[in-house]
Amino acid sequence: MTLTPTSTILAEAHAIGRGVGAFNVVHLETAEALAGAAEAAALPVILQLSENCIRYHGALEPIAVATLAIARASSAPVAVHLDHAEDPELALRAIDLGFGSVMYDGAKLDFADNVATTRRVVAHAEAAGVLVEAELGEIGGKDGAHAPGVRTDPDEAARFAAETGIGALAVAVGSSHAMTERTAAIDLDLIARLADAVAVPLVLHGSSGVPDEAIVRGIRSGLTKVNVSTHLNAAFTRAIRDHLARHPAAVDSRSYVAAGRDAVQQEAARLLTLFASTTKENR
Repeated sequence: MTLTPTSTILAEAHAIGRGVGAFNVVHLETAEALAGAAEAAALPVILQLSENCIRYHGALEPIAVATLAIARASSAPVAVHLDHAEDPELALRAIDLGFGSVMYDGAKLDFADNVATTRRVVAHAEAAGVLVEAELGEIGGKDGAHAPGVRTDPDEAARFAAETGIGALAVAVGSSHAMTERTAAIDLDLIARLADAVAVPLVLHGSSGVPDEAIVRGIRSGLTKVNVSTHLNAAFTRAIRDHLARHPAAVDSRSYVAAGRDAVQQEAARLLTLFASTTKENR
């Protein structure tokens, strides 16, 4: 497969009520693992680079070019997405670099400023055929869309989507970022009301803290794109710890990093299969 537009992957999944895994790249090994997971599961995947990841690598281009190359070489449909960019200029650069989608995160802004800046990103993206994801918690939610108790209002979501022209909307329905325990409860009724109010695919952030069954029920209620990062990072780190415990004399980093890569591939393939198990026919 060639590099696949995110809009193609999301449109196909949204049409049949299926979930799509969107997994964060931290370094080259995770990008390789995630593409391998899509091949093993025979399902599409979205590889995400966050603003934090780019900051860690010191620049956008090195990790972005590597991730795009892995996506192009994969036999599975693989899209590349910019995740949680609070800097609109970074989103514009990712569009120009060949990303299939970008997320501009203006959730900490008031409604009018969020709309205005998101529209600027959308205008640039449309010319390149790139999908834009945005985020909406509550109007004036200065702590962002995932602060405790924040929820996305369906009426405001419909207005925001109409005024910005976005292609996907991240919603606040009870999940939180960076959770290491899978104990979050998501509001299924709110998800269903948001899906009725907004025509574009809905995105769940903070899915690492949500149990498998709850994610499946969320997809049945109307979620399409399911973002996972911390959960896969934990699998990577756990495998490295296990490898070093069994091989205390190991000095070649490739040996233990490969163990982490294999663990991520296995768990990512399982998640892709889980998310794709729900369609409109079996809701």
